[in-house]
Amino acid sequence: MKEFYQQTAEEVRKRLNGSMEPLSAAQVTEHQKQYGYNELVEGKKKSVLQIFLEQFKDFLVIILIIAATVSGFLGDVESTAVILVVITVNAVLGTVQTVKAEQSLNSLKQLSAPTAKVIRDGITVQIPSREVTVGDEILLEAGDSIPADGRILESASLKVDESALTGESLGVEKTAGIIISQVPLGDRTNMVYSGSFVTYGRGKFLVTGVGMDTEVGKIAGMLKNTEEKRTPLQVNLDQFGQKLSLLILVFCGILFGISVIRGEDMGDAFMFAVALAVAAIPEALSSIVTIVLSFGTQKMAKEHAIIRKLQAVEGLGSVSVICSDKTGTLTQNKMTVEDYYVGGVRIPAAHIDLKKPAQKQLLDYSMLCNDSTNVNGEEIGDPTETALINLGDKLGRKAESVRCFYPRVAEIPFDSDRKLMSTVHDMENGYVMVTKGAVDVLLNRLVSIQKGDKTTVITNWDKKQIEACNQEFSRNGLRVLAIAYKTIEKGKRLTPDDENGYTFLGLISMMDPPRNESRSAVAQCIQAGIRPIMITGDHKVTAAAIAKRIGILKHESEACEGSEIDHMSDQELEKFVEGISVYARVSPEHKIRIVQTWQRKGNIVSMTGDGVNDAPALKQADIGVAMGITGSEVSKDASSMVLTDDNFATIVKAVENGRNLYRNIKNAIQFLLSGNFAGILAVLYASIAALPVPFAPVHLLFINLLTDSLPAIALGLEPHTDKVMEEKPRPVNESILTKDFLVNIGIEGFVIGVMTMIGFMIGYREQNALLASTMAFGTLCMSRLVHSFNCKSNHPVLFTRKFFDNMYLIGAFILGVILMTCVMTIPSLHTLFKVQTLNMQQLFTVYGLALANLPLIQLLKAIRVRVRIL
Repeated sequence: MKEFYQQTAEEVRKRLNGSMEPLSAAQVTEHQKQYGYNELVEGKKKSVLQIFLEQFKDFLVIILIIAATVSGFLGDVESTAVILVVITVNAVLGTVQTVKAEQSLNSLKQLSAPTAKVIRDGITVQIPSREVTVGDEILLEAGDSIPADGRILESASLKVDESALTGESLGVEKTAGIIISQVPLGDRTNMVYSGSFVTYGRGKFLVTGVGMDTEVGKIAGMLKNTEEKRTPLQVNLDQFGQKLSLLILVFCGILFGISVIRGEDMGDAFMFAVALAVAAIPEALSSIVTIVLSFGTQKMAKEHAIIRKLQAVEGLGSVSVICSDKTGTLTQNKMTVEDYYVGGVRIPAAHIDLKKPAQKQLLDYSMLCNDSTNVNGEEIGDPTETALINLGDKLGRKAESVRCFYPRVAEIPFDSDRKLMSTVHDMENGYVMVTKGAVDVLLNRLVSIQKGDKTTVITNWDKKQIEACNQEFSRNGLRVLAIAYKTIEKGKRLTPDDENGYTFLGLISMMDPPRNESRSAVAQCIQAGIRPIMITGDHKVTAAAIAKRIGILKHESEACEGSEIDHMSDQELEKFVEGISVYARVSPEHKIRIVQTWQRKGNIVSMTGDGVNDAPALKQADIGVAMGITGSEVSKDASSMVLTDDNFATIVKAVENGRNLYRNIKNAIQFLLSGNFAGILAVLYASIAALPVPFAPVHLLFINLLTDSLPAIALGLEPHTDKVMEEKPRPVNESILTKDFLVNIGIEGFVIGVMTMIGFMIGYREQNALLASTMAFGTLCMSRLVHSFNCKSNHPVLFTRKFFDNMYLIGAFILGVILMTCVMTIPSLHTLFKVQTLNMQQLFTVYGLALANLPLIQLLKAIRVRVRIL
């Protein structure tokens, strides 16, 4: 069956209502039963309790719960309590983030118009939009929101803003005529859609779809069926937790086996193995990551990026493809005059000279034949018309003063069939009729042409010159208006038949220009190994012109229309997307397919958008980015991040922040694991050498929760650098535990472990196990505090400015040293921490062994960097 836009208004009426008459009360009831109410159906939502419980599905968390349970059974109440507190706090933070995020359908509901003017039983009545049904005839006028999808019956210069659905920035002129061929939604000029609003004129339409059967309803359905993607950090931490847990279990199993072979009590051996496992797993890691990301969101908020989903901060750093909307993101979302064509010469807007009469005349006439206003920065009217008066403001010639000087005495309003607008003004040389409109329409109505201060008969050569200029403008994606005029008799009653016999004055080209910073931001993306792609509802020519200007498009073959991918299989599309940088006239379905295709190819995809039509793709993307100024509430709720300045350059800055945060988080993890590995090696050595256990369980908990946490958080707050944008995006499947990362952890952990056991053996010379344990505990704690400076970078930082550039780290180090010194020197704390008092010689031995880690590990880093370079 044909689509509604491919049928005449009469055919649609008969198809839906069975007659040419408006619905009766009985038919309304029958249709509401058949089609349902005009509202969006919301799916079943998860309860807060369900969301809370889901936070415990993480593998590392499950291991910790098992460890806490075993510790409880074995009587280690402190370990159990600490672990449960840490994972519960983390679950609460995760629940709060998730509950905030799911509001998309509520925002979609707000798009529906609250009331509608409907003809029923031949009478016009105003009803709640919920009661609108298929077959209703709805009246429209400027300012009305459209409550349902429908077929235009009547149009009187009707213009509708469909940007929320199509992404096209300009209002669409609506007609009642039939469209024979199959066309995308943005080109269905005889249809209107729920979520749009009338900007000009009036009309009437027949409702063809309500509720979930509207285009907005289809988007709501897609939103419900689209799963949010997990960020690379979430995936990495899961994989990291699994690998780490297996490694720790292997170590603990070896330790348990050695203890049993040596004849120790099996229960004691098992309990210590569990205590070591609890110590080796960085319980505070999830909380540290959350805290670091939270600080990251505050920094990004100051840079115009509001983070709605915490993990998205880091996810941005992994992005390898950015699919961006055009209007308002890459462009200024403001029509601007680019060129004049007057007197046979093309003049860029920046070079317009009002001292030259013809150029001044063209400016004046464009502001006179114009209904827009700009009062105190508040623009009212069609964007193309406001562009004309804004040019006057910029050149110091106000539209208000010109209109006062040459008052309007008559007019013929714009009509989408005529594609012209005419006004009559009282001027010095009599009454002048000024007309602006489409070049192809006005060209056939010209009899003369103005060149300088002379008017001559227009020739075919003149017309060809005008046509050539128009085509050149159009090829560059510019919107073109022609301006012509003629003198008329005073008091003449105007009709469209009078729109003939004109003198051609000039052409004015306009476009929504790129933002000043877009080109450099795109170049920075490309340098960072990120593929920028434009996806827009605008026409291909316009989109390609902008994309060329800012560096996204190199050749015309890299641009296509959404309809071209309709019949492609997923495999065909995977090959196709590699060569395409610009997609024009796209639908929501196209956007999702493009995003999914890049994801299947192993990319982390960011999608930007502002309209309702962007919401499903924003949710499907790894990182959805909504516009804060022009964006709909639906797009904001479906996104991970909202830009408060609607600027593509802000996305690039956010990517830089994300890369820095991932680097900092990885440094913090390296700090935690190398320290924990040192502890494991120390215990393993003591077991093999048949020495006393070097650490009590309380020592391990103190290290994990006090002396480790603050430096780890401080490392997460390392100052950012723009050098991360010189690197390529890391592979989507790259684990945190890379070969280099594990080698670093192994080497650094070994060095710290050796220093720790030297401290242990110095204390054990007197056959004093408590002294040996105290010195090992002190050395390990102090070494880890010193080691935090080693983890600032994979390059040596000693004797560089970078060593002192993190005040948080310096503060954490000083606080840690004070706490550890108090534990080793204040007698009242000894029982609690199972230590004994150290004399000054012993205390400085601990300090010296800990400090020795710094130059030794820095030297090893320098050697590794040197070898890598060679």
